[in-house]
Amino acid sequence: MNTTYNFAFFDEGSKREIRRATLKAIAIPGYQVPFASREMPIGRGWGTGGLQLTLSLIGMKDVLKVIDQGSDESVNAVNIKKLVSNTTGVEVTEHTSKATLIQSRHRIPEVPLTKEQILVLQVPLPEPLRYYEPSETETKKLHAEKEYSGAWLMLFEQIMKYGGMATGADHPVLVHDRYVMAPSPIPRFDNPKMNANEALILLGAGREKKVYAVPPYTKVVSLDFEDYLFQAEIFADKHCRICGQTDVFLDELVDELTDETVYQCNDTSNCLEKLNSVGVK
Repeated sequence: MNTTYNFAFFDEGSKREIRRATLKAIAIPGYQVPFASREMPIGRGWGTGGLQLTLSLIGMKDVLKVIDQGSDESVNAVNIKKLVSNTTGVEVTEHTSKATLIQSRHRIPEVPLTKEQILVLQVPLPEPLRYYEPSETETKKLHAEKEYSGAWLMLFEQIMKYGGMATGADHPVLVHDRYVMAPSPIPRFDNPKMNANEALILLGAGREKKVYAVPPYTKVVSLDFEDYLFQAEIFADKHCRICGQTDVFLDELVDELTDETVYQCNDTSNCLEKLNSVGVK
């Protein structure tokens, strides 16, 4: 642990301010709470919002896991882990079930989360209405009036143009029957995991200075229509070439030797755990 800095990098006043914003976000599910986003030793857009939440909440007894698009070993994940570990000395793990605090970019882990865990998602664009309303003042009014016809119109236009909803990621959700929320750029496959999840889910956008939350057991529904239902990515008849799993989010790859299309678990640690559980080395 680097004793040059205060525990978890921030001064105690900064932590308290972020925690107050977090508590308000938990009290109003899906509502975007402004907060004083701090300067960080990483560039904005590289997870500063999620990192600030993690640093404000982490304690000496916590076990940290950081993933980036399903990988524990990406540049973003490794450097965030180094910063948190160097300023706190907490234990770091790659096993989802062992972690008490999980920071993630673009994925919700495959292993079901528990009530003892907190999931922090990094968010580049927290405002789900920004795609059709550039004004922050106007989007606040739309949220206040629960006027979300533009969000459904955006999905309707996709259906008319592409024959179906074309949101590859960050498909908007309705939280607690009240606020339309951006779930962060997770794939549609992960949207249902937010509904009634046992864990507390926090979402932080450092560049946009917003934090919002999905408390445990909160109702989260992906936007859709009666005749065009929300549908997650389907991997019918596909399986991971390493562990054989079929009920997980898979990456489509090209085998360099055979030049054939193959599939592999996106959540790398879950893939390895599956291999270990069946005794494969």
